[in-house]
Amino acid sequence: MKLTFFGAAHAVTGSCHCLEVNGKKILIDCGLQQGKDEHDENVLDFAPNYIDYVLVTHAHIDHSGRIPLLVKQGFNGRILTTGLTAQLMSVMLRDSAHIQEGDANWHNQKGKRAGLPPVEPLYTLMDAEEAIQMLESVEYGWLFDLCEGVRIRFSDAGHLLGSSILEVWATEEGVTKKIVFSGDLGNCSQPIIRDPSFVDEADYVVMESTYGDRNHEPPKSYTGALAALIDETFSKGGNVVIPSFAVGRTQELLYYLREIKRDGLVQSLPSFKVYVDSPLASEATKIYSGNLKGYLDDDAIRLIQGGENLFTFPGLTLTQSTEESRALNDDRTPKVIISASGMCDAGRIRHHLKHNLWRPECAVVFVGYQGEGTLGRYLLEGARSVKLFGEDISVRAKIVNFKGLSSHADRDHLLEWIEHFSPRPQQVFVVHGDSEVTELFAHDLNMRGIPAHAPLYEEVYDLSTNCMLAKGVVLEVKKTVGSAAVPSAAYAKLQDVSEELLELIGRSRGRPNKDLSKLADQLRQIMEKWA
Repeated sequence: MKLTFFGAAHAVTGSCHCLEVNGKKILIDCGLQQGKDEHDENVLDFAPNYIDYVLVTHAHIDHSGRIPLLVKQGFNGRILTTGLTAQLMSVMLRDSAHIQEGDANWHNQKGKRAGLPPVEPLYTLMDAEEAIQMLESVEYGWLFDLCEGVRIRFSDAGHLLGSSILEVWATEEGVTKKIVFSGDLGNCSQPIIRDPSFVDEADYVVMESTYGDRNHEPPKSYTGALAALIDETFSKGGNVVIPSFAVGRTQELLYYLREIKRDGLVQSLPSFKVYVDSPLASEATKIYSGNLKGYLDDDAIRLIQGGENLFTFPGLTLTQSTEESRALNDDRTPKVIISASGMCDAGRIRHHLKHNLWRPECAVVFVGYQGEGTLGRYLLEGARSVKLFGEDISVRAKIVNFKGLSSHADRDHLLEWIEHFSPRPQQVFVVHGDSEVTELFAHDLNMRGIPAHAPLYEEVYDLSTNCMLAKGVVLEVKKTVGSAAVPSAAYAKLQDVSEELLELIGRSRGRPNKDLSKLADQLRQIMEKWA
């Protein structure tokens, strides 16, 4: 009975763990690696025919995005997830395939001019369609036999509609162990969805730690704080641009904006327009507006029973075409633009940033986690300029980190969830967090008497004897935004100083030769010291 960590080990993205019982290999998630986590162009770490089953905790691409690649390379087993996750995956995997094909076309156009051989997309729309056809739906609370010696139950993780905690009872050679995979645990008191379920007992827990080093800073009122920010920006004639994950976060924002509109909280422009500029978000919103029986929280149920639509209101437009998207930047009327991707590493949001970042009257509002190596994190760390579509764009807009909005549990809620187990697990594997965070959170658990460690990539653990069989490896850290290297905050500061130096040199023309020679000598000494 073995557990191998193929992803999200000392990393936030690319969740992928393999449980081996009675010769059967069960993959828990198979997500895309993103930002600095990506290695080897997202190739699989195992032969696809090595896997018998895939259990998907939720639809986000960092948990499901390599499943079409798995299918493309020969996987023909079973893929199980909740019914709503299957619906969301049907649009998200198609969208991911579209991005993969578009990226390959772009590289090939560029590479052809440079005489480079063509590249293939990671997978195609046809691969995604085939994977979607293989999805099998289960529902929360069902207890069923997956195969000989393995029983499964999906419970509500409160992170995204349909998101799950997985409970697995594995029996091999007369020994039974219970393994719980937390998936992504949701924040408490979110609109629309229920709080995460608690689990009473387990021998082993594989637990996320995205916010394992800090707590959220929620405002007294989400709607009040968001309305005040919109009001302030509109009064200056600017746009509010919100990079947002198309599935989950966008719908949550629409829920709050509906309340803001209903209660007239924006005084400067009460009839303001809201544009959701993401075809994927539009498709996901349709799913969110469908039959959600068994998934909604009590407040959302009461609203629906009262005849309200959770996600529509006057002034809302869901754009589809690229022409509609471009037109938003030609219209100077203040507006709210919600666009994907949430970390600004792809999609239409990059066009909106190009047109709004340099305008001091505008605001760019981050409402979710920004991974290391992404453009979103770079902006939050105070970048003075960024390169978009080959242009240097000055960052003069107000950059706001709306920390109250998060679909992940914070440190205190993570601790509350794991401390609910009684008796304590034999071992907690801390995953799905920045490298330093996974180590810190594992240390916190050990200090509380809960055995824990942060596994490395490809670590193999024997669950029958509670011991490590093979140590993992430390992957090389890569910092990227799309295909462009991203400097650290300190390096960005150095770049800013270099620009100021060039301006100083430009202003020095005509000054006494003695002064210019002295400055040149001083600069040369500095360069020789650092060479």
